[in-house]
Amino acid sequence: MNFGTLADIETRGKTVLVRVDFNSPIDPSSNTILDDKRFREHVPTLQALEDARVVVIAHQSRPGKKDFTTLAAHADKLERLLGMPVTYVDDIIGSCAKRAVYDSHPGDVVLLENVRFSAEENLSLKPEEGAKTHLVRKLAAMADLCVYDAFGTAHRSQPTITGLPYAMKTVAGLLMEKEVAMLSKVFTSAPRPVTFVLGGTKVDDSIAVAGNVLANKTADKIAVIGVVANVFYLAKGIDIGEPSRNLIRTLGYDGEVAKAKVILDSYPDKVLLPEYVAVKEQDERKEYPILTIPKDCPILDMGTDSIVQFSRELAASGSIVFNGPAGVFEEAKFASGTFELLRAAANAEFSVCGGGHTAAVIEQLGLEPQYSHLSTGGGACIEFLTGKKLPAIAALEESWKKFGN
Repeated sequence: MNFGTLADIETRGKTVLVRVDFNSPIDPSSNTILDDKRFREHVPTLQALEDARVVVIAHQSRPGKKDFTTLAAHADKLERLLGMPVTYVDDIIGSCAKRAVYDSHPGDVVLLENVRFSAEENLSLKPEEGAKTHLVRKLAAMADLCVYDAFGTAHRSQPTITGLPYAMKTVAGLLMEKEVAMLSKVFTSAPRPVTFVLGGTKVDDSIAVAGNVLANKTADKIAVIGVVANVFYLAKGIDIGEPSRNLIRTLGYDGEVAKAKVILDSYPDKVLLPEYVAVKEQDERKEYPILTIPKDCPILDMGTDSIVQFSRELAASGSIVFNGPAGVFEEAKFASGTFELLRAAANAEFSVCGGGHTAAVIEQLGLEPQYSHLSTGGGACIEFLTGKKLPAIAALEESWKKFGN
């Protein structure tokens, strides 16, 4: 890690901006936060700044979404988790925000309004351009230091993500530091053999990860499940039926079939595909070999025989990186593939989950303590695993070069 951390700076008596990712599932009708995992993950960083004036910058959703709302409920949630008052200001860079920060004392926590209420924050800008925005310049003028802890947004290049590090000394918070360290271990010191389980509907990201980790010999085997598996079936010339074929078309993943074929041709012994699947037939779960499925029934899960086979593969793995479900786990009839593979992966010596829905299921099953790391960033995690340097990490490194000592 070529960026600064909390251990590298003195924060006592300072005013510190802390960029977090409190973006959470919300019930729009009551403005109730449905899952506080991301809040809990940021608590250690905020507690480590107990001798500073802490100014929290966060967002919730994006313009046009039903859950794009104020951070009033977030302030209440944070107050309960920290066990201390949190001053919520329905302002970002105006006079009310400035006054709240000016009037605060060491040990106080101020939460500014949803930063995406600022039009500038919704722009994708190069770091140098982001640093010149009114938003960043006025935020930077309020504080002495900045701590970036929002791994979940680290794959984006927006003003408070990459612009602030170019405008002022910015270091990684404890969550950001942990995410980078644990995910880097996948490439450097994960116990062998390493198996990547790639599923869900983000086919393009999963295929990019598969290609990268196989080419770099990071992974010994790739197990593909969910919609990702359906694309690989097509790459093998298997007829997956009209409902599943139409889903791939609708998601815009026709172009990924050729990429999947390249992977299969290049690494024929390293890609594991379910031979048995479960389809919805007359509203019931029915299992078939993939080559004999009814062509008018959607594939919604792995078949039992393949669940057993995949579980054995995972049991023989030293490390497992799990990203994406095996099927429509929200329907009880089609949840067994996802549930059983997550249980099998939990027994590995080193196990990482790529966040998102998969992490929520792990918590639901009570398996969280058995996993080495559950990432807080679905998109950021998968992009990290493709081998790309995330924009926020690049900005942190540049900030440390510029302002570090």
